[in-house]
Amino acid sequence: MPEQYATPSFSVISGAQVQHVLDGRHREVVDLIEAAYRWHGEGRTVNPPSYFLRFPDRPSSRIIALPASVGGDVPTDGLKWISSFPANVERGIPRASAVLILNDHDTGYPLACLESSIISAARTAASAALAADRIAAARGGRPARIGFFGVGLIARYVHAYLAGTGWSFDEIGVHDLSPEHAAGFGDYLRRAGETGPVTVHDDAESLIRSSDLVVFATVAGTPHVTEPDWFVHNPLVLHLSLRDLAPEVVLAATNIVDDIDHCLKADTSAHLAEQRLGNREFVDGTLHDVLTGALRPGTERPVVFSPFGLGVLDLVLGRHIYDTVAAAGELHVVDGFFHELRRYG
Repeated sequence: MPEQYATPSFSVISGAQVQHVLDGRHREVVDLIEAAYRWHGEGRTVNPPSYFLRFPDRPSSRIIALPASVGGDVPTDGLKWISSFPANVERGIPRASAVLILNDHDTGYPLACLESSIISAARTAASAALAADRIAAARGGRPARIGFFGVGLIARYVHAYLAGTGWSFDEIGVHDLSPEHAAGFGDYLRRAGETGPVTVHDDAESLIRSSDLVVFATVAGTPHVTEPDWFVHNPLVLHLSLRDLAPEVVLAATNIVDDIDHCLKADTSAHLAEQRLGNREFVDGTLHDVLTGALRPGTERPVVFSPFGLGVLDLVLGRHIYDTVAAAGELHVVDGFFHELRRYG
């Protein structure tokens, strides 16, 4: 007789529930993201290429599918479906929205749908905080001057995860194409408890030259920072938006990515550098190499960390949220979601 399984159920986990699980748990989330990177580096994940749905009538917008499977302590499969519509900012709503579907490892049945814009922002920020901590440690210590280039939701989460994992800054710089957004981010920093000087820079060069840790979190589709000389002080660059730096800047730096095959595609700055150079020799290694000590970046060049964003990170964090909500007895189960469960009716 075949093994019998319980009737599958399907739950919906709201953004409020996601936020409740993650709120104030920055170190715990960073630890989960580190575990995911280690499993990925050990070959215990499946992370196919992301699929980009683009629209001829809306060229600046896209929806991305990130399928993934992760082993580890709680094997899980799933898919993140995340949209990026920059025009939303003018509408007064966030640019990105997302859902995450978790699937049961044994049966393949979907377990839950989670609001995932918070998960996506948290895993991105935790990845940045992890990379900044380990790369800075290899280079001799944490920078005290930080600059934020682009000041949307991701920049806010990156600051929160840095502060929540023990970072402090003597100076904070801010630059955005919108003076209103730059001023608003400055207000956020003060509300978040930053007491040092916050400087709004009118131009990109002054922000970069005055920062030893630079966070790129823009919606740029093509490179707009073209001068390697702006980086002669050899800062650590968290290139989260992936398409800000011209190939000349990339090729003058030590380059670390989350996954080489994933990052060198879709016209990222690293992809353009590969096309310019004709090979991938400019990529020095991955974050997993840094975590294991196989790569110790120095201070003789700028260091650019370019994370394409792995679906396995969303899965690990999403499964943690699902298990936490389930343990608290707070899952919102959709009764009868799977209607036809008899093979012959």
